[in-house]
Amino acid sequence: MGLVAELVKANDKSLILRDEDGNYHFAGQLRNVKDVTRVLNTLPSQYGDLVKGDAQKIKDLFEEVFRHSEFTGRSGTFFAYEGLGSIYWHMVSKLLLAVQETVLRVRNEPSARALMEKYTDIRMGLSFNKPPAVYGAFPTDPYSHIPGGQGAKQPGMTGMVKEEILTRQRELGFAVERGRIVFDFLFFERRELLTAPAMVDYWNVDGEQKQIECPPGCLVYSVCQVPVLVRASGGPRIEVHFEDGSVHQVEGLALDPLNSRRIFQRDGSVHHLVVSIAP
Repeated sequence: MGLVAELVKANDKSLILRDEDGNYHFAGQLRNVKDVTRVLNTLPSQYGDLVKGDAQKIKDLFEEVFRHSEFTGRSGTFFAYEGLGSIYWHMVSKLLLAVQETVLRVRNEPSARALMEKYTDIRMGLSFNKPPAVYGAFPTDPYSHIPGGQGAKQPGMTGMVKEEILTRQRELGFAVERGRIVFDFLFFERRELLTAPAMVDYWNVDGEQKQIECPPGCLVYSVCQVPVLVRASGGPRIEVHFEDGSVHQVEGLALDPLNSRRIFQRDGSVHHLVVSIAP
C-alpha cells in the first residue's frame, strides 16, 4: 500500500512500524479499529490522497489480522493482560453461576439432570480441574480497577473470584436461607472427601491460628471462621460443638436460627460444626 510505504519512509510509527527483520506490524498502541481510524484521520495533510485510497484497505487488514468483529464486549479491545481471542475466564465463571442457579430453580424438573451434566462440564473446564499446559497462561493479579492515567488493566478478576465463591459454597453444601445456615449437597462431589487423615489449619474469631483434625471420609471448610466438618456417615444431622465442650444435636440439615446467628455474629460461642450426610 502506498500509504504504508510513505509512512515507513518517513519513520512515522503512529500506524505501522517495521522490525529489524523487515516485518511490518501495526503499532502497539492500537487497541481496536476505532484507534486505527483515529490515526488515519489525524495524519498530516500531505497524506490526504493516500489516506482516501488506502484507509479502508488498512482497516480491513487490521480486522483480518485481529478479527475484532468476531468478539463482543470487553474482548473487543486489547487489555494489559489479555489478547484478543483469549478465553475470558470471568464470563465462564458467570456461566457456571447462572447454570447453578437454574439447576436450583428446576431441581425437581426432568431437565435438572441434563443441566447438572452441563454444570459439571463447565466446572471441569475451569482452573484447578485442568493442568497448566491445557489451561494456558493466567494472570494472578486480583484486581479489576483502572489506575489513573493508565487505562484498563486486568478486567474481571475480582468478579471471577465472586462467582467462584458463590458456586463453591454450593458445591461444598453451604447455603443461607431466611437467616439460617442450611446444608444442601446437591452439587457435592464425594470424590472431594479426604482418603487420609489430615490436620487443617484455620484462624478462629479471635484471630488465633488453630488446628482441627479431619479424619478420612471427611472434609473441612469454615463459615465466618467457624470450622465445618462434613462427613459421609450417620446423617442427615448437624452437631454444634460449643467452646465450653457441650454439644447440641440438630436432626436434618438446617441449623436453628439462634446458632446460625451466633456464627454470623462471630461471638465465639460455637467452636465447630459436624455435618453428617448419608453414606
